[in-house]
Amino acid sequence: MAVLLVTGAYDREIRFWEPSTGQCYRTIRYPDGQVNRLKFSPDRKYLAAAGHGHVRLFDVNSQNASPVLSFDEHKQNVTGIGFQREGKWMYTASEDGLVKIWDMRAKGAQKEYNAHSAVNTVTLHPNQREIIIGDQSGRVLVWDLNANDCHRELVPEEGDMPAIRSVVVTPDGSRMLAANNKGKVFVWDYDHAAYTPHKLMIAHDTYILNMAVSPDGQHLATMSADHTSKIWNIEDFSIEKVLTGHARWVWDGAFSRDSKFILTVSSDLSARLWNIEQGVTKRIYNGHSKAVVCVALDDGGSPFPQK
Repeated sequence: MAVLLVTGAYDREIRFWEPSTGQCYRTIRYPDGQVNRLKFSPDRKYLAAAGHGHVRLFDVNSQNASPVLSFDEHKQNVTGIGFQREGKWMYTASEDGLVKIWDMRAKGAQKEYNAHSAVNTVTLHPNQREIIIGDQSGRVLVWDLNANDCHRELVPEEGDMPAIRSVVVTPDGSRMLAANNKGKVFVWDYDHAAYTPHKLMIAHDTYILNMAVSPDGQHLATMSADHTSKIWNIEDFSIEKVLTGHARWVWDGAFSRDSKFILTVSSDLSARLWNIEQGVTKRIYNGHSKAVVCVALDDGGSPFPQK
């Protein structure tokens, strides 16, 4: 199964890359503005791209540069996108404070939740029943999709509450993590996530821009404005690797399905593929003319190319 590797940048381009050679084989111009987030549908047929006020779906297996579907109801930047496990519906979050649920077979959003603050990040719990967001006011909110109710509002720190930049949940659903603009990561045991986080990590000295959990649930990656990504052991939260090589902010990262590689993107105009165990760059992808801020990777479970 072919590896799908795509990056998006402030140059208003989406680029598809041949993983083993670093060659770009398809470019989609995105005239509506910068690309904020990228995500493949579970069946690998579509690439969802989030921009200012909209999400566009592109056919992965076509050279058609026009979107096959568009979702246009948000009023400001769309900052998060994702799919239900079987691809039956999509969820989006925006700086307009809204989280929306979209049935892929119908027009318009089917559900809408208002955080009353700009939403910076969103994820779906593995139970497929709860949506978790982090917002500009420093809160983590959890919505029950069946009850249509926000049943948890978590404030990691009292007093000054820096914006939450990323929220993730471990694959087994047991832990929830949130990262903020001060370089801190808060960890909750999910079943007891009603009060204070059970662990606080000072992961970076400046902004954490994004996080990712490896598919095997063993590692956490933090991407930061300090030009590094860090790989953490998710059991005891000891640091295992500091990935150095990018020359500017590291905006996003995505693990391979076997959890052995991670792809990071940066304001230095490049994407880098890292061997996690070795902590070294295996390949660099150059071609964007402005900051690269988002990445989508789906290797289909095949071993990552080693050429």
